[in-house]
Amino acid sequence: MQLPAEPASGAPSGAGRRLTFAALALLCLITALTLAAGHANKARCTGPEFNEWGRSEPAYQERAYSEVCYSDIQNLWIGRDIDRHVFPYVHGGMDEDGSLYGGVVEYPVLSGLLIWLGAVFVDTDAGFLAASALIMAPFGLGVAWWLGRLSGWRALLWALSPPLVLYAFHNWDLPVVACAVAAVFVVHRGGAALRHRALWGAVLLGAGFAFKIYPGLFVLPLALFVLTGGRDGAALPVGKRFDVRGALAVVGAAVGTAVVANLPFALAGFRGWLASFAFQSDRQVDLSTNSIWYWGLRGVADADGFQDAMSVVSPVAMLLSFAAACLAGRWVQRRTGTYPWIQVSAAMLCGFLLLHKVHSPQYTLWLLPFFVLLRVRWGWVVAYVLADLAMGISIFRWLAEADGINDGFTAQALMIGVWGRAALLVGLFPAFLGSTSTVDEDERSALERRVNQQPSHDGT
Repeated sequence: MQLPAEPASGAPSGAGRRLTFAALALLCLITALTLAAGHANKARCTGPEFNEWGRSEPAYQERAYSEVCYSDIQNLWIGRDIDRHVFPYVHGGMDEDGSLYGGVVEYPVLSGLLIWLGAVFVDTDAGFLAASALIMAPFGLGVAWWLGRLSGWRALLWALSPPLVLYAFHNWDLPVVACAVAAVFVVHRGGAALRHRALWGAVLLGAGFAFKIYPGLFVLPLALFVLTGGRDGAALPVGKRFDVRGALAVVGAAVGTAVVANLPFALAGFRGWLASFAFQSDRQVDLSTNSIWYWGLRGVADADGFQDAMSVVSPVAMLLSFAAACLAGRWVQRRTGTYPWIQVSAAMLCGFLLLHKVHSPQYTLWLLPFFVLLRVRWGWVVAYVLADLAMGISIFRWLAEADGINDGFTAQALMIGVWGRAALLVGLFPAFLGSTSTVDEDERSALERRVNQQPSHDGT
């Protein structure tokens, strides 16, 4: 028995792109070298001397900006009680002026736990950077392995990308990216029923939420994928148009995982646990947030009511973009028979990056795997990386030079990066929705081989 052939839009088949163990090991080695370059880039800001608090000297802040080696990891060694090895959230809170104290950090609990672990055995910001890099590097290698399994050599877009050098150890983002990519892997590469695979994917997305929030966005597209029966509706219960129980189970698994991760901290120190969310919710639209809201409206950023308005406008705009992405996915599903949950997730992330009031440089790491998992034109990828480089380098050079925003080459490069990246996110929203998944081709090829290896009942 043979499955009917399916055109691949000129792309090579999944079987031809599947990597051997040796090839995957090589991919991970390349990624390890890129990660090492990323650490070396940030380590330029450390030492050679240290003060009584373990802060690098001389002139740490000036060097971090002028030499473009700044990292949040090194910077937050002082100011969050990380240098004092205080266990996070349990004994702290947030002052009326918005300052965090008592071990509270402005990130969800699993990131806070990793931060504490990275500081346990060190006493300088250089040691903290090195220990944090050692803790996070396996997550970056895991991303490379899973992307290689899913999309073959296209995973080099992760392994060799300039953003991985710039941002791998800029903040604590590699673990959350690993959760998101691992979720795609278990949904599309497992041999179990779709509902079972999707539940494990939801658990990983829930864990990602407890690292950095954004993978929680992808739970809804995954639930819609299960609701409509997965690829071509093949996983729908007999006689059913929708798998409502499966979709609800996916949401429940993600929510349950997030609750399990957060509950111990909330019980041990509710005020400290809540402060991490309150800090982000109350964050002002200013230069540190680096979003289009600041750069586009900086002339009125100090006006009365502006910050309160942004606290409403930004989330409402994001929610509208999420709804548009999910509805567009439903339209695609009616045309193709498959709800494009990876494409919808990518589009939702574009809406988040564009419209959230905070757009930190390292968020580019969140987007990179979608350039691997989805077949978009190379022009989009190259243009986004170039715009990101322009922004990621010039923002620190501009801070070091203290130029007026309209003065000098650095300032102009910064504006090209900020607005070029914003325009590309607008364009990538429909580009992702209209793309094909590199994952589905591998899944189709594996299905064909399994079916073709089974004994035929019709004598052929």
